[in-house]
Amino acid sequence: MTVVWWAGPVAPEDAPGLVAVLDGHERDRLGRFRRPADRARYLAAHALVRLVLADAVGNAPAALVFDRTCRCGEQHGKPVLPGGPGFSLTHAGDLVGVAVHPGGDVGLDVEQVRELGDLPAMAEHVCSPRESAADAEAFFTLWTRKEALLKAVGTGLATPMSAITLGPAGVLAWTGEDAPRGPLWLADLRPATGYHAAVAGTGARPEVVERRGDALLAGQAR
Repeated sequence: MTVVWWAGPVAPEDAPGLVAVLDGHERDRLGRFRRPADRARYLAAHALVRLVLADAVGNAPAALVFDRTCRCGEQHGKPVLPGGPGFSLTHAGDLVGVAVHPGGDVGLDVEQVRELGDLPAMAEHVCSPRESAADAEAFFTLWTRKEALLKAVGTGLATPMSAITLGPAGVLAWTGEDAPRGPLWLADLRPATGYHAAVAGTGARPEVVERRGDALLAGQAR
């Protein structure tokens, strides 16, 4: 089963207990954000992932040690918990999300639907030659699905979204040298009004459950 946790941002000055569960790398990143909204989203997402993973592996949230080794060898890549389940973080607007998938790799994305100044140009970037996005709703549906897939396979936006063609049942085609060879699964989510989200992973499609994590954050905040 894949569990997706949603919560609202939390200001660091209101939650010293959440700041305390972060490691040095995370606290350094937190301190670099200038905008209060960015700090609140970062804290909520990274504290929430520690709280839900700690429960999954039976360890204290602050004791979790993540491997952030990038392809270049430096510690600024996608975090992985050695020996733990796969997970993915995302945030947009007033939402942060964490997906936990014991069965392997997972990717999660959420976007706040908004009007786009140059929809045709943006759609050209996202759509394959067999797809179209006539309005913002269609655009963000495609974007969140493809971003979730790219996070799941680990390439991120280094792979063009236009390389992926989606259909009602999931991925119809994926071109390029880094195209995954195994099966993929994909599920749409609707965490709140005005937001689109999707979760994806490798292998067989699991049951997907959505939960709220605000109470978990509040319980650790002080």
